[in-house]
Amino acid sequence: MQRLYDFLRSHPTGVDTFWGVLLFGCGLLWFVQATPGYEPPLAAVPITLALCAAVALRRRAPAAMLWLAIACGLAQLALDVRINIVDFALLVIVYSVACTGGRRTSRLALGAAICAPSLATLRWPAEHESSGEAAVSTVFVTIPFVLAWVLGDSIRTRRAYYAQLEERASRLEKEREAQSKVAVAAERARIARELHDVVAHNVSVMVVQADGAAYVLDASPDQARQALETISGTGRQALAEMRRLLGVLRTGEPGEAGDYVPQPDVEQIDELVEQARGSGLPVDFKVVGSPRQLPSGVELTAYRIVQEALTNTRKHGGPDVGASVRITYFDDGLGLLVEDDGRGAQRELYEDGGADGSGHGLIGMRERVGMVGGTLDAGPRPGGGFRISALLPLKPAG
Repeated sequence: MQRLYDFLRSHPTGVDTFWGVLLFGCGLLWFVQATPGYEPPLAAVPITLALCAAVALRRRAPAAMLWLAIACGLAQLALDVRINIVDFALLVIVYSVACTGGRRTSRLALGAAICAPSLATLRWPAEHESSGEAAVSTVFVTIPFVLAWVLGDSIRTRRAYYAQLEERASRLEKEREAQSKVAVAAERARIARELHDVVAHNVSVMVVQADGAAYVLDASPDQARQALETISGTGRQALAEMRRLLGVLRTGEPGEAGDYVPQPDVEQIDELVEQARGSGLPVDFKVVGSPRQLPSGVELTAYRIVQEALTNTRKHGGPDVGASVRITYFDDGLGLLVEDDGRGAQRELYEDGGADGSGHGLIGMRERVGMVGGTLDAGPRPGGGFRISALLPLKPAG
């Protein structure tokens, strides 16, 4: 049945043609078996054919078919072709024009629908019927035409409303995609700056140490001095290359200083938790496993995830909210688990934007975790609250 329905919807002209042919057959039967005492003129055949064609083409050219139906109605009045079953086409045309035609054409169809029964009553008055009875009969005949117009107009209004909703949804989706792209680009630039600081700090230390070694090892063999000088040159070259590559990702703020300082690491999460407690947010902090030195990118990512999670919990978790932070050291990575028992509204906040206005919530978290090859899982907790779980490998997946 669904296939048949889809086929009929995809071939509207064919369906209308079928009804037009069926109506033409009924019209021929009326022509052959006319009312006793009345012989339809030959003009009834072309009028019937024209009305059936109007039904068949009503959705392709509703305005033109309305004028054709009006012309057929006037021809019936002039040539004494009385009301018959083929005039049902006028009802269909009025509905079609009100449903798919323009506003001006729709009003014309309503006017024709109201006038047609009155003209037919005046042209072919019923025998033994008073003027009052004729007026009542005309009203009853007019009602179906008006109802057909009202139904078609309401369907057109609803279709226009749905089309407007679809257009609005499409526009909002495009705007959301554009905002997501902007957010990703901004977060990548921010990550690039922070990674630049981390790498530049380490490379700068290497350069300083290599330069110092080159000066204090004057008594050493020339081969050692050459090796130290090679380390120094390589470090400078790597630092310059890193600046050049990351400079492509950066937004290029003028006047940035050349001094590089270490970025936050896992050990400073304890200070972050104390700051949250000082602001009135109860935080249960626990470290599982043996703490050890981790790659700078992993430590920075872990710090930023906990920072973003606690910030959103404090601002949007509601009153009397509490949080817990778990850090687990695995053999091959670092696990993070941040949970709260608040209202669980952070999902929308993370998806729409960061709580502090500087990050972009889950977009930023996923970008950070993806940079180190990790995985992130975030969502509401059963029973209320929000949960963020991240696994950061020591070595990115190759």
